Amino acid sequence: MAVKKLRPVTPGQRYRIAPVFDKITKSTPEKSLLTSKGKKGGRNNQGRMTIRNVGGGHKQKIRIIDFARDKHGIPATVKSIEYDPGRTARIALLNYADGEKRYILAPANLEVGTEIISGPGVAPEVGNALPLSDIPLGTIIHNIELKPGKGGAMTRSAGAYAQLVAREGKYSTVKLPSGEMRMVLNTCYATIGTVSNNDHMNVRLGKAGRNRWKGRRPRVRGVVMNPVDHPMGGGEGRSSGGHPRSRNGLYAKGQKTRKPNKYSDKLIITKRK
Repeated sequence: MAVKKLRPVTPGQRYRIAPVFDKITKSTPEKSLLTSKGKKGGRNNQGRMTIRNVGGGHKQKIRIIDFARDKHGIPATVKSIEYDPGRTARIALLNYADGEKRYILAPANLEVGTEIISGPGVAPEVGNALPLSDIPLGTIIHNIELKPGKGGAMTRSAGAYAQLVAREGKYSTVKLPSGEMRMVLNTCYATIGTVSNNDHMNVRLGKAGRNRWKGRRPRVRGVVMNPVDHPMGGGEGRSSGGHPRSRNGLYAKGQKTRKPNKYSDKLIITKRK
């Protein structure tokens, strides 16, 4: 996966760094795995705006992704690598031996025609899903479950990966992309490899309109508002606005945002950076 710099024949292309879709093998999604996606434009059931800066955007369909990988022991062949508008990573269409089709998050370097499988005791190869108890220490993994059978919840965005570093008792220790070291139950499943599309971080949109296509409306900085609209508003000329804070006065930088007595605190060995 790579990115490309365009020849600036229009102002919107001058600073654009665009993704390359060379790894995508099919442009039309599997109809049986699609569901509709409505847009509310940040409005609630009374039509009132409850979320700012949301609205418009290109029409999209939701691809139903199998995060749980719960078809154990049944081999599947990778039919295609596809684009998903709802996520940064690519997705892979699997054809199982019993005829069922499912989408999964595509790991990096997964090729069309590769046979993958999930379940206890399978080989720790790219694309295979198996419990943490069966994965060798030091292995790079993604799509990690937090609760057994619930489906992968961690390390799912483009280019992300975690590393299995230790195992003790009924827990395995996983080093997450944030730097956090966390204990996860050995019975939780994870997929081998790194999530695809690791060059997503280098993409630059190039123009404001491309953000509108994503459904993001313009965002006005608090410091340019009036005092009645924002705690950082007002002042003569270009005032700095004092301490960065949210619209309702809560400090925006330097304060801890994590719940002080969260249930999973005892599972975290080292906090994120």
